[in-house]
Amino acid sequence: MKKFICISILLCFLAYLADCQIIKPKETIKRKAEDRANTKADGTIDKALDKVEEGIANLFKKKNKKPETTASETTVNAKAGKEFEEEQQTGETFKMYSKFDFVSGEKILYYNDFETVDIGDFPADFNTDASGEIMNVESKPGKWLALTKNGSFMPEGIATLPENFTLEFNVGIIGDPSNNMTGFGLNFNTDKDNLMKYRFISGSFVSFHPGGSTANLSVSIPDGTPLENEFAMPQWNVENNRFARISLWRQKGRLRVYVNENKLMDIPRFFVEQKPYQLSFYRDFFNECNLLVSDLKFAVGSPDTRNKLLTTGKFSTTGILFDFQKATVRPESFGIIKEIATVLKENAAVKVKVVGHTSNDGDAAANLQLSKQRSLAVKNILVKEFGIAESRLETDGKGGTELVDKTNTAEGKANNRRVEFIKLPQ
Repeated sequence: MKKFICISILLCFLAYLADCQIIKPKETIKRKAEDRANTKADGTIDKALDKVEEGIANLFKKKNKKPETTASETTVNAKAGKEFEEEQQTGETFKMYSKFDFVSGEKILYYNDFETVDIGDFPADFNTDASGEIMNVESKPGKWLALTKNGSFMPEGIATLPENFTLEFNVGIIGDPSNNMTGFGLNFNTDKDNLMKYRFISGSFVSFHPGGSTANLSVSIPDGTPLENEFAMPQWNVENNRFARISLWRQKGRLRVYVNENKLMDIPRFFVEQKPYQLSFYRDFFNECNLLVSDLKFAVGSPDTRNKLLTTGKFSTTGILFDFQKATVRPESFGIIKEIATVLKENAAVKVKVVGHTSNDGDAAANLQLSKQRSLAVKNILVKEFGIAESRLETDGKGGTELVDKTNTAEGKANNRRVEFIKLPQ
């Protein structure tokens, strides 16, 4: 009997290793904090051994443990129409964003979460004079672009910058956070040839310095109107916070820069040249590290919340963001939800229906249920955090049945993932 058990365990172990496809490291890349730049760490074997140890232990237990819910099981549960258990959104998180006045642009022109790029590859719609690759990050959702060597990185999907745009992205550091770590930033330039020159040749620069004794954000305009300044940035200090959300908002010459919930920079005359600007990212670190970027969203236009809701009877926004495949509203949605709440408070007779929409990727029934859950989550925030009477709010969800963009691109899908506010008859 013991011999039979041992042989069974060995066969299961070999089958698991074959299933994990150990020979294909691009599918299993995971970075660790001590990794050097460009070094790929494959944790598959560790995971396989963990599984075997669990299996051996379970063989000698009298009771079988309930298996953990996987992502696919979660989807199946949604398809089966299981009742939605509302996730508790903490008021404290939204209170942190109480002064966050950032509002995403109305129409998304460029969106990249790198989901269509293979692990280990460099995205085709970026150009660089250095190197980078797509990777997964332990405990962080989605895929990330690791900028592994110093140089410039230009998202070619973002063309000439209009006078009013917003740019958002997640950023993080894996590597040595010692005091000689310098920075990462954006080069806003009217000369395309200088977009790939990151050492402050010309143009307007915003630089993030997450390492050092004091993390800071600096600005420099070498030509035109000279300007140099820096601001404390505890929101992204790699000693305590290795990851952050960066949001930038241009309005003609003005540039506002937010790190997480705080506005750290508001410069009226940043875009001083009367020429079209373009942008590139750059990294310039002394130490070896991986600079990680994800979830880039570039949008244009200022949402006219009041006019569209009160006059036309409908306001649609892509600025209310949710956790992946969940109905949890992300706190950076505070600015646009606050605007909607203000309109409702100033017009006490107005009632609205909150309607959630998704892209049409995946199962239609699951998307429909998720869109209904998300509209309910937005309603709950308006009631609990902003004091809007529940009787003034209805909810509904359309899933992916009412697409506003049928291009089937990443930008199209991002535009379809939206929340609408429809004015109800009085």
